[in-house]
Amino acid sequence: MKQAMIFAAGLGTRLRPLTDTRPKALVSVGGRPLLWHVLTKLSAAGYERVVVNVHHMADQIEDYLRVNDFGLDVAVSDERAQLLETGGGIKHARHLFDEDSPVLIHNVDILSNVDLGWFAQQHLDDEDAVLLVSRRQTKRYLLFDNAMRLMGWRNVETGEVKSPYEYVRLTGLSQHGEPFNELAFSGIHSLSPRLFPLMDRFPDRFGIIDFYLQTCHRARVYGCVKDDLRLMDVGKIETIDQAEAFLRD
Repeated sequence: MKQAMIFAAGLGTRLRPLTDTRPKALVSVGGRPLLWHVLTKLSAAGYERVVVNVHHMADQIEDYLRVNDFGLDVAVSDERAQLLETGGGIKHARHLFDEDSPVLIHNVDILSNVDLGWFAQQHLDDEDAVLLVSRRQTKRYLLFDNAMRLMGWRNVETGEVKSPYEYVRLTGLSQHGEPFNELAFSGIHSLSPRLFPLMDRFPDRFGIIDFYLQTCHRARVYGCVKDDLRLMDVGKIETIDQAEAFLRD
């Protein structure tokens, strides 16, 4: 079964005043809510089950899902009591997933040219997680070896390096002294339910990238590069007009 999770629980504070009266997932771009764009894309790619987490103005999202049919089995993961961040949100929703299939994870505020059916095919059976990455410029990069296995993370402004490997933390280089492939995360990834037991030692609330960085020495976490990636993060009020243009293009 092809299954996915949409992160729709965020407060959307950077999208105020739009999010004073509605959740970020229901902010309109191109005449349709952000949530519509992601659900429609998942449906077109052959996904069957989608979990949507909710927190801020959760009732509105539940009402929207109740009256709109996307041809999907849609379940809601309720985070009204506490926002659990990305990793905690997945951990909280784990009981809603089939344990035999990878879970595609997609932020609700991401628009892109990614064929999600193609991306699902990039997750091979022996891989625990696949992160969609690109060569765009950013302040924080994920570090991959030449086999595209995740090895760490680097903040280019502060020089901080995170990795479960001490030699990476000390040098920022591979065991052979070679530089890593530094790539930017897209907010789209796929994880195997095999990773759920590793989440047991994490708190209720944690970020999924921190989880990957703390477990990549024990799990097979890989990067998938899309060279022609076009991606729009609709996270700020000033990006709405840009997002409209992005959809038109």
